[in-house]
Amino acid sequence: MNERYYLAVDIGASSGRHILGHEENGKIITEEVYRFENGPVMQNGHLTWDIDRLFEEVVNGMKACADKGIIPISMGIDTWGVDYVLLDKDGIRTAPCYSYRDSRTEGMDAEVRKLVSDDDLYRKTGIQKAIFNTIYQLTAAKKQEPESLEKAQMLLQIPDYLHFLLTGTALQEYTNATTTQLADPYTKQWNYELIRLLGLPERLFGPLSMPSTKVGRLKESIREKAGFDCDVILPATHDTASAVMSVPAAPSENEAGEEIGDVLYISSGTWSLLGCELPEAELGSRAQAANFTNEGGYGYRFRFLKNIMGLWMIQSVRKELAANENIRLSFAELCDLAEEADIRSLVDADDGRFLAPVSMTREIRKACEESGMAVPGTPGELAKVIYMSLAASYAKAVREIESITGRKYPVINIVGGGSNADYLNRLTAESTGKTVIAGPSEATAIGNLGSLMLADKVFTDLKDFRHAVFRSLN
Repeated sequence: MNERYYLAVDIGASSGRHILGHEENGKIITEEVYRFENGPVMQNGHLTWDIDRLFEEVVNGMKACADKGIIPISMGIDTWGVDYVLLDKDGIRTAPCYSYRDSRTEGMDAEVRKLVSDDDLYRKTGIQKAIFNTIYQLTAAKKQEPESLEKAQMLLQIPDYLHFLLTGTALQEYTNATTTQLADPYTKQWNYELIRLLGLPERLFGPLSMPSTKVGRLKESIREKAGFDCDVILPATHDTASAVMSVPAAPSENEAGEEIGDVLYISSGTWSLLGCELPEAELGSRAQAANFTNEGGYGYRFRFLKNIMGLWMIQSVRKELAANENIRLSFAELCDLAEEADIRSLVDADDGRFLAPVSMTREIRKACEESGMAVPGTPGELAKVIYMSLAASYAKAVREIESITGRKYPVINIVGGGSNADYLNRLTAESTGKTVIAGPSEATAIGNLGSLMLADKVFTDLKDFRHAVFRSLN
């Protein structure tokens, strides 16, 4: 076995998995070797992450690689954004690892607004307002448990902390740092002026490191548990940043230089992240009013995107059908039933009422009734309303992007698990008037592998890697 293998550890809010990858004949070959469950747990009245168990699962997945007789050259971990740990001088946590869904941030936007207006905050960071952003979490810590900040010497976001546990080296990675709403889109480092304005300890925020940076080798204790040693390399540790890296590019004989923003993308999962890549952040009032965000991407690109409710609605309805009516349907079956259903009702998929309703089914029916539209009854009708409403939200976001950027985008590339929803893909093409390309479905893990392979010079640059992703799909 002469291939050089790389290990992507991709952890989401509900599950994690270990994906081995290698390059073969210009294509990226992947294999899942381990999977585990994740989810917030209640601790002293707060939703938190069991970060110790998560790390155990990281090491368990590494053992699974050794059991297969495949030793990776390098590995890296990506997760969701905004959440973090605080460490003292000895590397011990000074507070629980809170979940972004915890209610402790309620009202913290008003506290931040006393110090900096929403408009100024957007101009300073380019990040859309979301009450779970790290800026509001740290404001909550400052007011509710100031001793945790006083003892802390460093802030590490979750993948940075897991890398620290593997190697003993603490680095803060750029793409995830931008989700905190505390990074500067001009310097591509922390916005220390804003940090001082908020009264947060500057010592928590060190230099930001880019994807493909080497963190270090495994600690001896980890080598003994995993059964091997390897490099730990920073991927784009924010999962969406890794997913966007894997948006494929078709090789062309007429290419000159490295293109940015040639296609729109939708990273489709529980949330749908629809956007484009820009060389500079878009910080104007129109972008702010349309609720677009400028998250950091590989090579200091900006992911100019909008958060759309995504497949959360159909996931919730599917669970309710199984729990309440004993109707168990796969997503593929729901797509088929939706296509056959005869209903044209729409709801605003981005309405906050659908974020965490007691019953998604009842909320959708209530919204249709309130607007005077036909109320969906069957599972197929419910699914059709959801898929058509998502496609309408996508079309609106596309129009906003093209208006704000002044560019026309002929293609939308859908990546992530939602790229398998063929009916939604066709509705998206119909509602937007764009050519829709689907895949890869394992976008985040493949993008994670891309950073590792780029560090090892398997590919010359991001474009070369995206060409390999394209070949892997065809």
